Amino acid sequence: MTRRTEWADPQEPGPQRARSRRGGPDGTGDGTTSKTDREPPPQDPAERARAICLRLLTGTPRTRKQLADALKKREIPDEISEEVLSRFEEVGLINDAAFADAWVESRHHGRGLARRALARELRTKGVDATVVDEAVAQLDADREEETARALVARKLRSTRGLDRDRRLRRLAGMLARKGYPEGMALRVVRQALQEEGDAADDLYEP
Repeated sequence: MTRRTEWADPQEPGPQRARSRRGGPDGTGDGTTSKTDREPPPQDPAERARAICLRLLTGTPRTRKQLADALKKREIPDEISEEVLSRFEEVGLINDAAFADAWVESRHHGRGLARRALARELRTKGVDATVVDEAVAQLDADREEETARALVARKLRSTRGLDRDRRLRRLAGMLARKGYPEGMALRVVRQALQEEGDAADDLYEP
């Protein structure tokens, strides 16, 4: 039996178009997909804002300014952003004062940062100046100097072999970068070098 070959008419629709003309796979409808079927309706801006904030707050506290910047970047209208952020503050999900207190404790203990450096970091995160002042006030001068001494003690050995002036500049510079006042930094380093020299003299004294 000879199979008849049928050549497609270029003017006729292909299989996909034929399906659309005949209807859907089950023979009903027009076989086409509407735009509303392909794309979900746009999400409510307030719902989007809440979802963004909750995602950013998961596991990591944020300041109100950080969240506001994130919402602005995602083109959330300002009035919606303010409404959502205020609500988050009311329920305690945003608390800049608690954020600042925790930041000061963590960064001072972990990195040895002084009040000046901590205040600068908090300001860059958008924390209000009054809240910053209250947070860094928990570090008194005595605790700050104690931390400075510990930092110098850890770095002192690595500077051995240098002349005294270079050691003084290097160690004082390290403290300055962490926000310690110049006067305190020089005093702490000089005392550490003097104590090291006294200890060496005692060690080799006949």
